[in-house]
Amino acid sequence: MTAPTKPSHPDPAETPAVPSPAAASPAVPSPASPGPDLHSPVIDWFDENARDLPWRRPEAGAWGVMVSEFMLQQTPVSRVLPVYEQWLARWPRPADLAREAPGEAVRAWGRLGYPRRALRLHGAAVAITERHGGDVPADHAQLLALPGIGEYTAAAVASFAYGQRHPVLDTNVRRVLARAVTGVQYPPNATTAAERRLARALLPDDEPTAARWAAASMELGALVCTAKSESCHRCPIAAQCAWRLAGKPAHDGPPRRGQTYAGTDRQVRGRLLAVLRDAHGPVPQAALDRVWHEPVQRARALDGLVADGLVEPMAGGLYRLPLA
Repeated sequence: MTAPTKPSHPDPAETPAVPSPAAASPAVPSPASPGPDLHSPVIDWFDENARDLPWRRPEAGAWGVMVSEFMLQQTPVSRVLPVYEQWLARWPRPADLAREAPGEAVRAWGRLGYPRRALRLHGAAVAITERHGGDVPADHAQLLALPGIGEYTAAAVASFAYGQRHPVLDTNVRRVLARAVTGVQYPPNATTAAERRLARALLPDDEPTAARWAAASMELGALVCTAKSESCHRCPIAAQCAWRLAGKPAHDGPPRRGQTYAGTDRQVRGRLLAVLRDAHGPVPQAALDRVWHEPVQRARALDGLVADGLVEPMAGGLYRLPLA
């Protein structure tokens, strides 16, 4: 029951953001909260329109939900699906992954991007095996204490896997709340304390409904209330949407961050990792040098991979995926 897409989702080790003075602070609903007016139509819409995704099925379990949450960060569903299926087939439980070297997690991550997520997921699997007998904990505080688990991921796993009542704030939910409740086109670049208060104030009182609301509002943002082309004619809460009723005023906050890839260190890092993933043993420096023409950027990218623990340097100018 987790988020279907996360184009700019926070990193799994995210820390609470400090509100920017320049960012508009959404108002917390008054005692006449719009929450009850939003819950039923959005949940009813979700019941009719939710996509059948493997991590939403009962057999996925808490581990399947956790894996999906790591993979879906800043990565669309279409790219995640094949890797997710292969991952769960190979490592159906945290202990199965924990027994492997972390480099195997990086190798299996393939081209999903942001490969540190693979290392963090491996670290979480090790901790789950050592601290919780191999079962993903249901307690929110215990989830938050796992390595690589931040505010969003802990809430998402507790809500989607265990049906608990937590505000689950990814980019899709934040955009829905910004438009429907606060009347602005886009939320601030970083999650603010005011947004957290708003999300808590809008939570349904009972746990099952709160968990369903979290999944439903996320799906609405992914499929209907999208960043680039909102489909108000298909929205179940268009009649209550503050932004639409205000005439859809254009965004006047700080510029929205865009993502680039071509020519960046991220691209170079991806090419270097691709060589190491495809190799069956250590790789010489010369093989890595061939993947990028600019030596300074190539060296910087390789140094970054080593510093992040994604690559291990060896004697004789050899490199490999991490074993420890």
